[in-house]
Amino acid sequence: MPSTTRPSRLRLGFAGALAALLVAAGTAGGPAAQAGEQHRAKTLGDLAQRHGRYFGSATDNPVLTDTAYTKILGHEFGMITPGNSMKWEATEPRQGVFDFTKGDEVVEFARANRQKVRGHTLVWHNQLPGWLTSRQWTADELRTVLKNHIQTEVRHYRGKVYAWDVVNEAFNEDGTWRESLFYKTLGPGYIADALRWAHEADPKAKLYVNDYNVEAVGPKSDAYYALAQQLKAQRVPLHGFGLQAHLALQYGYPTTLEDNLRRFARLGLDTALTEVDVRMLLPATEEKLAQQADWYRDLTKACLAVRRCVGITVWDWTDKYSWIPEFFPGEGAALPWDEQFAPKPAYHAIRDALKRR
Repeated sequence: MPSTTRPSRLRLGFAGALAALLVAAGTAGGPAAQAGEQHRAKTLGDLAQRHGRYFGSATDNPVLTDTAYTKILGHEFGMITPGNSMKWEATEPRQGVFDFTKGDEVVEFARANRQKVRGHTLVWHNQLPGWLTSRQWTADELRTVLKNHIQTEVRHYRGKVYAWDVVNEAFNEDGTWRESLFYKTLGPGYIADALRWAHEADPKAKLYVNDYNVEAVGPKSDAYYALAQQLKAQRVPLHGFGLQAHLALQYGYPTTLEDNLRRFARLGLDTALTEVDVRMLLPATEEKLAQQADWYRDLTKACLAVRRCVGITVWDWTDKYSWIPEFFPGEGAALPWDEQFAPKPAYHAIRDALKRR
């Protein structure tokens, strides 16, 4: 609570001189001074929390050694998602032999900074260990393996992980089932089983299905809508739908995003934008950065407009550590901070959206 005592003229004079020194230092300081100013302002996490939402970032273990990076990561966000350290390849590299070292490191970082954690991901067709993909499994064998993996990991993080992406990327673009190891061996029922097993292991965790290219109303998001209806009718513990929101300027903005969020909310589900970035064809220009800022503003406003959209997570926060250039050659500049950790127009657009509502 601020003091109500009037400061003396001497104190006012000192304060004014100090302020002048700080302004001068900030003017000379460039990005470092901007980062300091950011630190004193309300963070994105603070602003989102005022709306009952979170604003989070993904991170990965190798970058946690960058102290300039971790200072902003630990301060600006209310939620952390481990990018890779909770995936099957990392957590069960040999059958029945679990290693949670890297996941624990991220969870401990979040705990130290009073941040929640989204677990990512329990069942996915990618980043599976060789022992799992190199042999044929009977349905009974794979059910046993899948249940053991899910329940061992979820129990390990019980009470430490707020929500899980239980099943990731289960459908093709046309809404047909992805022919993953799990679908081909177990059929579509593997999703209900995975959700039930995760719920048994941690009844308080929020459980999501998660995918990309589902931001707009269309065949792929329709498939998830039908799946969610079915799971809810069967009383399967599904609590949320994650829309990754890996967007690209050259493909256009998903204008039906808000409508899509609303229809899942009407099913009684939370929604979240879980892996947000907005890439562009390089080089970045002022025009492209302005368009990117508009998209970040619009998707933030869409989430705020739907009561059950609980939060937004950027897929890391700085272009320095973005996954985009490696996987989409010639594209990049996808995140709200640049490679020098200076905020871009997108950062200010997000702040503007969070402050206005």
